[in-house]
Amino acid sequence: MEYQWLIDRVDSVIVNRSKTVILAFLLVTVVMIGGLGSITTESGQEQFIEDLPSFQAVEDINEDFSPTFSEVTTSTTLVQESGNVLSKPALTDMLATRERIITTNALRVDSVSTPAVTVATTLNPDATTAEQQLRAVERATPTQIDAAVREAAAEEAGFTGSLSDDFNRQSASATSSRGSVTHLAGPGEGSGGGPGGGSSYPPNKVDRIKSIVTDDASNIWVQGTAPNTTGTTTSVVLPAALLLIIIFLAVAYRDPVDIGIGLLAIIMTLLWTFGFIGYVGIPFAVLLIAVPPILIAIGIDFGIHSINRYREERVTGLGISESMMRTTDQMSVAFAIVVGTSAIGFLSNVVSAFPPTQDFGLVAAIGIIFTFLIFGVFVPALKVTVDRARQRYPIPTFADTPLGSERSLLGRLLSVGVTVSKRAPLVFLLLILVSTAGAGVYATGVDTGFSPDDFQPAEETPDYLQYLPESIRPPEAFEYVRINNYLDRNYQQDGQVLMYVEGSMTDDSALEELHRAAESPPETFRSERRQADTQSIVTLIESRAERDPEFRELVNRNDRNDNGIPDDNLPQIYDALEEPADSDLSGFLGEDRRSAQVIFTVDGEAEDDVVTADAYDVADRFRSSAQPTGSVVIFDEALSLVLESVIQSLILTLIGASAFLLFAYWVIEGRPSLGLVNIVPIVVTVVALVASMRAVGLAFNAINGTILAIAVGIGIDYAVHVVHRFADEYHERRLYPALQRTVVGTGGALTGSMLTTVFGIGVLVLALNPALGAFGILISLSVLYAFLASILVLPSTIVVWARLTDEEGVDLPVVGAVKTALSGESAPVE
Repeated sequence: MEYQWLIDRVDSVIVNRSKTVILAFLLVTVVMIGGLGSITTESGQEQFIEDLPSFQAVEDINEDFSPTFSEVTTSTTLVQESGNVLSKPALTDMLATRERIITTNALRVDSVSTPAVTVATTLNPDATTAEQQLRAVERATPTQIDAAVREAAAEEAGFTGSLSDDFNRQSASATSSRGSVTHLAGPGEGSGGGPGGGSSYPPNKVDRIKSIVTDDASNIWVQGTAPNTTGTTTSVVLPAALLLIIIFLAVAYRDPVDIGIGLLAIIMTLLWTFGFIGYVGIPFAVLLIAVPPILIAIGIDFGIHSINRYREERVTGLGISESMMRTTDQMSVAFAIVVGTSAIGFLSNVVSAFPPTQDFGLVAAIGIIFTFLIFGVFVPALKVTVDRARQRYPIPTFADTPLGSERSLLGRLLSVGVTVSKRAPLVFLLLILVSTAGAGVYATGVDTGFSPDDFQPAEETPDYLQYLPESIRPPEAFEYVRINNYLDRNYQQDGQVLMYVEGSMTDDSALEELHRAAESPPETFRSERRQADTQSIVTLIESRAERDPEFRELVNRNDRNDNGIPDDNLPQIYDALEEPADSDLSGFLGEDRRSAQVIFTVDGEAEDDVVTADAYDVADRFRSSAQPTGSVVIFDEALSLVLESVIQSLILTLIGASAFLLFAYWVIEGRPSLGLVNIVPIVVTVVALVASMRAVGLAFNAINGTILAIAVGIGIDYAVHVVHRFADEYHERRLYPALQRTVVGTGGALTGSMLTTVFGIGVLVLALNPALGAFGILISLSVLYAFLASILVLPSTIVVWARLTDEEGVDLPVVGAVKTALSGESAPVE
């Protein structure tokens, strides 16, 4: 075998120059540590949707239609709750609070908008300052206030949208209202359209506003920016994972020195991977939290198999060098196959539409290569060095026997699959085939989802997290999430579609085009008299013309078809519309007059996919380029990409892994069909996993959308160890003795690896993000299913494979009959 010389060379270096190997790996570790200081973090849903055309349109809208946006970096939400927030006491309390916020210089307030301001200006249109508006409400009677509320609800766009769903126009009452505070940028802040200004600016803005808000019957809450829980989650998950791993390593190794070797290798793997992240500049996003547990699990699997196999050789009486060379001879090949297939599974995620998923695939693939190098080269070299030192010095050995034997309870349990393969392998596989097909049909009903909630922690944190050190201890409850949940329950969801239109807005037909696009809108678009409910340049012109006779005359002179929409001398119309200085034109017309924004009101109860389809239908009505956007469109597009990404990555993984396995076993064993044997338990694993998702009500989302590729990448590890060990044993033994030795010998290590992985990755349930916790459970389930399929299903698959390929010389009666029929010979009789 051509590759054997390379393996022999590596074996020789590991055994004969072990100290040099150790030193080289430690030096690389020092270099990788240098990248840790460059790691940045990223959170929230924007990282998943930033490449969508609809999200890019929002960015363009922010840049084109908000010339002052570079000065306003952040906003803070105010929510008021009481028996009636439109009563005189509640309104005066909110307006008094607003006045104190505006006059606090440290908050750099640009404006504070609340329904209370609308009521005040309705009562007194001349009230332009916070003090005057407060005085207008204080001097009004309850009857006057109720009348002003009803008038505002009828005439002021957006007024009712700032009130809770229980708003009653007749009684002029609502239990809740919401407003916002916008903050001006500080030095060096606010360039690039808002997000660049930093969502936390000004410093301590939420705490400062809370200190201003009075805690009385009106109950005003302050909502700042979404919490970034990535650091806390990592601080919780990694120590818990390491603790569980130490426990299981103690059971698997039963030797403190070997446990120390395993832990050192894990730490080096993580340092290399995190150093790589820092050096290449990949932000540490929520999805990357799953990478360390995955690498730890695979590393532990490699370590247990390597040490277990080494001990199997040692108990036969072989010396240290020969035992390790035999171990690395076999395990290096098995590890290489695992790394190849796992890397393919992880790298399949680079086709995802979501940048964090692409980063996850790349980092996991690089990490698995690091794991292979450290556990495949460094660990054997360190183990050889330690055992030689034990021979020279009085270092005690606590355990040197492998995990699992034929006479042990574990060995007898692992042999169940072999027993079945002896009695009725074909019947058993047919049962598995039927069960898998049925589960596959059921699995097609699994849901998909994409929501901002996927990226937020639960409203209240578990009590046990309060025992963490203060520096990483999360709050008992996340106020941002609590208020967000309250708004979701009590306010109508976003009912707007934004249309970003590109083209010359000075062409005579530009405004007519905006007007025609809003005629006879789809059912999900709010309309009146067959005209969509919109906000645009057209509605600004109509509103201004109603109250300004001089402007109305200008419009009439330039309206050739007398429909109220100017279609001549548009630059002159825009110039007039820009006066006075506080005109809203900049919110709908780009500064260069080559883009426009149209805001359509849509049915908030309609299905997102229907609204999105209708939005694109309306966009097609524009002769200019038009891109619909808004939260409804963005999240619906993201949702459609979730399932697409899942399917693409799964197909690529299965095709890539199958091709790699066929090639690997053709090169290594001259039996490419063994690669197909490897695939059988993986198909069973994937189908069982998706069926389980549907059974427990879990949907595919942006976070767990990588799970199928991971299931293949990690799960194939188990099948490879069994098949490769069998192929090695099959050279020296007949079918069933080779299979028995394989399952008992490798099965013990697989059991230890499975338990370590399931619980090591399962600690993701401790993550503050529930979606990430569910992700950890799914990975653990995939590993458990892969283990069971490798131990129970794979032995019968191997037996059928051996009979079909005539390796054993005796076919199953059914298979023999089929083969005989095909060849035209008489069937053998048993």
